[in-house]
Amino acid sequence: MTSPAKFKKDKEIIAEYDTQVKEIRAQLTEQMKCLDQQCELRVQLLQDLQDFFRKKAEIEMDYSRNLEKLAERFLAKTRSTKDQQFKKDQNVLSPVNCWNLLLNQVKRESRDHTTLSDIYLNNIIPRFVQVSEDSGRLFKKSKEVGQQLQDDLMKVLNELYSVMKTYHMYNADSISAQSKLKEAEKQEEKQIGKSVKQEDRQTPRSPDSTANIRIEEKHVRRSSVKKIEKMKEKRQAKYTENKLKAIKARNEYLLALEATNASVFKYYIHDLSDLIDCCDLGYHASLNRALRTFLSAELNLEQSKHEGLDAIENAVENLDATSDKQRLMEMYNNVFCPPMKFEFQPHMGDMASQLCAQQPVQSELVQRCQQLQSRLSTLKIENEEVKKTMEATLQTIQDIVTVEDFDVSDCFQYSNSMESVKSTVSETFMSKPSIAKRRANQQETEQFYFTKMKEYLEGRNLITKLQAKHDLLQKTLGESQRTDCSLARRSSTVRKQDSSQAIPLVVESCIRFISRHGLQHEGIFRVSGSQVEVNDIKNAFERGEDPLAGDQNDHDMDSIAGVLKLYFRGLEHPLFPKDIFHDLMACVTMDNLQERAVHIRKVLLVLPKTTLIIMRYLFAFLNHLSQFSEENMMDPYNLAICFGPSLMSVPEGHDQVSCQAHVNELIKTIIIQHENIFPNPRELEGPIYSRGGSMEDYCDSPHGETTSAEDSTQDVTIEHHTSDDECEPIEAIAKFDYVGRTARELSFKKGASLLLYQRASDDWWEGRHNGIDGLIPHQYIVVQETLIS
Repeated sequence: MTSPAKFKKDKEIIAEYDTQVKEIRAQLTEQMKCLDQQCELRVQLLQDLQDFFRKKAEIEMDYSRNLEKLAERFLAKTRSTKDQQFKKDQNVLSPVNCWNLLLNQVKRESRDHTTLSDIYLNNIIPRFVQVSEDSGRLFKKSKEVGQQLQDDLMKVLNELYSVMKTYHMYNADSISAQSKLKEAEKQEEKQIGKSVKQEDRQTPRSPDSTANIRIEEKHVRRSSVKKIEKMKEKRQAKYTENKLKAIKARNEYLLALEATNASVFKYYIHDLSDLIDCCDLGYHASLNRALRTFLSAELNLEQSKHEGLDAIENAVENLDATSDKQRLMEMYNNVFCPPMKFEFQPHMGDMASQLCAQQPVQSELVQRCQQLQSRLSTLKIENEEVKKTMEATLQTIQDIVTVEDFDVSDCFQYSNSMESVKSTVSETFMSKPSIAKRRANQQETEQFYFTKMKEYLEGRNLITKLQAKHDLLQKTLGESQRTDCSLARRSSTVRKQDSSQAIPLVVESCIRFISRHGLQHEGIFRVSGSQVEVNDIKNAFERGEDPLAGDQNDHDMDSIAGVLKLYFRGLEHPLFPKDIFHDLMACVTMDNLQERAVHIRKVLLVLPKTTLIIMRYLFAFLNHLSQFSEENMMDPYNLAICFGPSLMSVPEGHDQVSCQAHVNELIKTIIIQHENIFPNPRELEGPIYSRGGSMEDYCDSPHGETTSAEDSTQDVTIEHHTSDDECEPIEAIAKFDYVGRTARELSFKKGASLLLYQRASDDWWEGRHNGIDGLIPHQYIVVQETLIS
């Protein structure tokens, strides 16, 4: 290796070392900057925390003042002298108690938020100030230690640099001495070789001259060899000395290199970690204490708030309308107590103060007493029905107003995106579009309730007046026993007339009339009819007449519906006996409708066959009526509300309101599932409801065999196709959906096109639909009159 090449190599090594040292020095500088930046961020964080809690203290104080003003604004009304006694008395009512607790809670929150503001200002903020001062002081001292560590590290690196340069210098000198030694050895070999060649090339001469020349040449050669040997010895000594120095320098360099690497490793791995620990000394613990002070304050605030809210919750749980009504009437007993009875004020000279029951007015009084008794019997039945309808409607309203829609926990489930409260609240109960529909439904139900309540109160007032007159007449005449026996005989006559056939005349006639003329009558069974007409129709049925016979439609539909409900209400033995009440109520608790229907069927099958026939007939009619709910507004639930109190009375000792709701649910289920609940005509022989309003009897034929539906269908089809003089088919359009109950009856949808061949009866046509022949109910179609000749 030439000297310039070695010099270049040495420069590259030194440059590489310098580069590495510069990188380390830059790292050390950045380390100090990083620690300075952390200190600045820490100071800024602590300053932000101070500013935050200072502002929060102001907000808490403002909030406290506003709460105090809010509470004082309403408490001032309570403390006013006007109507002071009235307000004091009102405090015992549960809603007023809730109101007072709510105001006390506001005052309590006001005091708590004042305390919270004081803790922020006088406790938490000074803690952050102290942490900031301690952190700055500790960082300053830590920085001094870090600077000293970096200086020591740079000193070690400089020492390594010096040792390395010494090693390289001595090593270069050793290599140079070695090169010179090798050069001397080469000169020596060259000189010896040159002398040998010269002796071989010399020409022969005279002996004397040759001898002289050889002596001189030998002398010269010896002198030259000695010089070279001497120079070689010097260079050998120099090389040995430089080689030793190079070895020692290399040993020192290796030792220094190991020490430097160890020092650098220790600084980066241990010293820097210890230095950061010094900078953080006590910072996190102090910050922990300050923030835990905040948490303690907030948790105590929440605990105080929860204590107040628990008191309000207890008051809310104790909201009781019945107790408040009792307290109110006790507080103002002089206002609500009944006044003194009116005394008889006789005219001058008239000393009699009793009813005169002597002739000639005795017979008139007897007749009047009997009339009052009959009238009262009817009014009590009617008013009881109105009462139960009113109570069922009240339960519906209570179900609406007690719906558990108060849980707003979803509004406080914030996501990581911290979406606004407004966007969360927009999904709550009160903002759903259906709120308008629910409000409308509630108002409609309330209107119906108050209508029934007014009707019930008016009826009760009338009953009270008539009952008072009747009791006085009965007391005066002493005829109560005779009147009761007469009315009992009359009632027995009516019951006997009703039980003379499978479906009582009043039931069959009313249902037939409604089925023909009132399926689309709005509010059927819900709207009360004319009481005069109801009495007239009822009295006609009691006489054994059928006032609804024929196709006349001059009767009030609501009155006829009232007669039907009144009949079931007045039955001596209800359609649903009380001994199966609990079994039926157990069925209502089942969620699955099909399973509920199966259990209801099992319970009802224990009833007499005559009762089951009437039930099957009635509920088939109600199901048919409910299919027109879009027109008559009477779906199965509304029909159940109207018929529930009439068909099934709640036994004494039970909560009438809650039980009536279950009764209504039971009736609704039977209306919907009547085909699955009651035996079919094959299982239970007897008349069934026809959708035209008439009865069909499925009793055995005179020959002991029942004509099959298939045979009947075949007979109709053959008769149609073999008739020679049949007319052209008439086209008709279906007004409503119809589902055939037997194979003879055709099923079709509203708007379907039908072909009519001929009238089978007043209520049925023989016709065809979708290529199938069968019977079509007249009430469900519109005949194209333009095609009828």
